[in-house]
Amino acid sequence: MTTRPLQPSNPGLMHEPRLSRLLFADPRLAPVWALLRVYVGYEWLVAGWGKVTNPAGVWVGEQAGTAVSGFLTGALAKTGGDHPDVAGWYAWFLQHVALPNAAVFSYLVAYGEVLVGVALILGLFTGIAAFFGGVMNASYLLAGTVSTNPLLFILATWLVLGWRVAGWWGLDRFVLARFGVTPRPALPSATGPGTVPGPHR
Repeated sequence: MTTRPLQPSNPGLMHEPRLSRLLFADPRLAPVWALLRVYVGYEWLVAGWGKVTNPAGVWVGEQAGTAVSGFLTGALAKTGGDHPDVAGWYAWFLQHVALPNAAVFSYLVAYGEVLVGVALILGLFTGIAAFFGGVMNASYLLAGTVSTNPLLFILATWLVLGWRVAGWWGLDRFVLARFGVTPRPALPSATGPGTVPGPHR
């Protein structure tokens, strides 16, 4: 007599490891995620607010695009040598797309940084805000600017991974619930090993 191997209760779903649930989906770690989220949000808000309120108007205003043009020109100067700081394909993008539209990118950068900062501080659509923050960090890094971008990019990546609980101490706790997303504690359940219990209230 042969026995058939046990089949998963729902073969269409992949079970999440307990460690992954603990780190990225357990509300008990919400304070840690809140600290990271607010720190990254503060950095973006300060950077963006400085651009929006710049008295010379080189980011937003009559001289919009001036600062971006200078930044892009400096980045294009880093494309030479055996080990350039700016890759050739990205230099093409900067020269043919970004530089001719410097004024548009100026507004996108200034207000984008402010919006990302506000969203992260409030914990509103944290995963989306962190994603766009990471895109800006990657853009600056590709342009040869280091500064705090590596650290902020790493933290943004973590916030994207922990989107389910990163905004638990924030507006996401209420907003995401309307979309059926409710963080659940990584606790064992009586219904079987690896089973996630019901919504944590």
